[in-house]
Amino acid sequence: MKLRLYSYWRSSSAWRVRIALGLKGLDYRYTAVNLAEGEQWSEAQRARNPMQQIPVLEVETAGQPPRRLVQSMAIIEWLDEVHPSPPLLPPTADGRARVRALAEHVNSGIQPLQNAVVLKRLREKVPGWDLEWARQFIADGLAALERAVNDGGAGRFSHGDSPGLADCYLVPQLYNARRYDVETSGFPALLRIEAACAALAAFQAAHPDRQPDAPAKAPATPMAAAPAATRRSP
Repeated sequence: MKLRLYSYWRSSSAWRVRIALGLKGLDYRYTAVNLAEGEQWSEAQRARNPMQQIPVLEVETAGQPPRRLVQSMAIIEWLDEVHPSPPLLPPTADGRARVRALAEHVNSGIQPLQNAVVLKRLREKVPGWDLEWARQFIADGLAALERAVNDGGAGRFSHGDSPGLADCYLVPQLYNARRYDVETSGFPALLRIEAACAALAAFQAAHPDRQPDAPAKAPATPMAAAPAATRRSP
């Protein structure tokens, strides 16, 4: 089985999948889709994903036509089913429901409201309001996520003492919070989990600064310290 990930260095959705691939120890080929230059609107990307979004995980298996998986949640759960070790979801139904809910706090409750397409439309309609909008929804969403994490089940990571699905969503969202100058010091549980993630090679290698399409002057961060491990560019 050969894997190719269509990604963009600073896409939080693609970043989640890069983390999951790293946690699974899977080799993959990285193909950049430059969102800043509008490459996602090409016919080639439409053929990969009718929504013209990333990530897209292309799967090639001998004797079968290539398959293209879309949407970060679906991709990560597919990876967990096809490559079950180490698991990204807990063994119990209650645990899996909790982890999926934590991930969805970000996936449907925060990130879509600060998505670049949404903010662009806001700028067009109400110039200057886009940043206030993004900051408010990110801050409110992270406050809710802090409470959810503290409701029980967290250990070193969002659920227990092993990294999993929820952590794949948390780390990119905290990065986005800082991009929009959202104060994060009021979320000690989230920051503690982020620090535990930052110590792991899979999270380090998935960091935007470590991607082959990252700008040459992308700022160095602690998470960018490790080599890119299993990722290969075209």
